[in-house]
Amino acid sequence: MSMPRVQFSSELSLSRLAYGVWRLSEAPDTSPAAVAGRLQACLDQGITTFDHADIYGSYSCEALFGAALKAQPGLKKSMEIVTKCDIMLLSEQRPDNRVKHYDTSSAHVAASVDRSLQNIGVQTIDLLLIHRPDPLMDHLALGACLDGLIQSGKIRAAGVSNFMPWDLDLLQSGMTNRLLTNQIEISLMHTGALVDGQVAHAQRLGLPVMAWSPLGGGRLFGSEPAALRVRPVLQRIAAQQGVDETAVAIAWLLHHPARILPVLGTNDLGRIVRLQDALRVQLDRQTWFELYSLANGAEVP
Repeated sequence: MSMPRVQFSSELSLSRLAYGVWRLSEAPDTSPAAVAGRLQACLDQGITTFDHADIYGSYSCEALFGAALKAQPGLKKSMEIVTKCDIMLLSEQRPDNRVKHYDTSSAHVAASVDRSLQNIGVQTIDLLLIHRPDPLMDHLALGACLDGLIQSGKIRAAGVSNFMPWDLDLLQSGMTNRLLTNQIEISLMHTGALVDGQVAHAQRLGLPVMAWSPLGGGRLFGSEPAALRVRPVLQRIAAQQGVDETAVAIAWLLHHPARILPVLGTNDLGRIVRLQDALRVQLDRQTWFELYSLANGAEVP
């Protein structure tokens, strides 16, 4: 099955599934050859979109990814690179940070883009996301900065992550270019975005939604009550359709009309090569609601 694509604008499309690199530094083998092998396994199934943030791996994952591209430069021609900035972690890599905070100043965002371009080893970032809403955000200054980065060619487009509708609208009001997405947490373990206005707002604006932690950060396979309620049905559907439970949980997101694009992260090569199985899963409306009701611990009103 070929990998569908999601059109974010007339100039940018992303693969229906994205590979998230937030755990890249946790792999047993982070050598360029090993990382390149995982990237190739994604590309072989049409997963061409790779989701980064400057902070991942305590500011190390972009460089690990870049080292793999340097070792095998042919990989980068088939990729779309997404990265994020504005979270400032306490880290040995950032000794000036005395407290975890956010920085959406123009100077920081511009410098972060330059570092990401250098670390990953590409000429352009396809989609830059502001990682978290900043209480001190100057939407006019940040908007002008993002417009300028697009005009310069350093980024192709901009979006946000973890923004509530009013945060997104505020930043958009300071920009000429259109924000193209909001990357938010959505999964069977975190269904709130489906009813609190986040997904509805994106749909009204025609923005595809990117979903981080689409498996609840692994909690879906743990011992929380919601996981224990949902998993037997995931197992039943998986057995019926010849896939694993992960594929069914991802298919539950793909079934939604908001064009949700799950960001999947794993260092297990065996799991990577099966990511595309989610596209084969068929869910009818009642089965979707069966999973939704179990996840929430109650039938819908």
